[in-house]
Amino acid sequence: MKKRVLCLLADGVEELELIAPVDVLRRAGAEVILAAVGEHLDVTTRNGVILRGDALLENVKAETFDLLLLPGGPGVTRLRADGQAALEVKKFANAGKGIAAICAAPLVLADAGVLKNRRFTAHFSTLSELPEAQLGERVVEDGQLITARGAGVALEFGLALVNSLFGEAVEEEIARSIMA
Repeated sequence: MKKRVLCLLADGVEELELIAPVDVLRRAGAEVILAAVGEHLDVTTRNGVILRGDALLENVKAETFDLLLLPGGPGVTRLRADGQAALEVKKFANAGKGIAAICAAPLVLADAGVLKNRRFTAHFSTLSELPEAQLGERVVEDGQLITARGAGVALEFGLALVNSLFGEAVEEEIARSIMA
């Protein structure tokens, strides 16, 4: 059965943190759905690139996915605004499914209450709200939770997601094919 990834998309998303993981996941064979948060499929990224989501989050059945992916950047403020992203995180956590967040997106995980007694990393700008973040670590895996510290490790983060869904052999194959 094909692995499915639900990726939340909001205005202000950091391009590298979205595109790099989505790219390697799709290369591995995952079906990745970009679910726009809000009323419009089109979002404007941190650096002014316009991207189109595949669906609005309100029209997606989260229970049909294996992994929830939260990219970071200034768009995390929008992800936190109405609490819907945190509700999705809770659904995935309660179902024992994978949750991945990079940069400032672990703030949404904190909102959902899933970081307690967990190892994770995040962007240094979140330290006031996430003092337990392991800032010295690039990518942290703690069970079904995978976090990364920022755009500079987006490809490594994506490959960790591939490993979690498809295993080490597929991760190595993808890494070799892109000369990572």
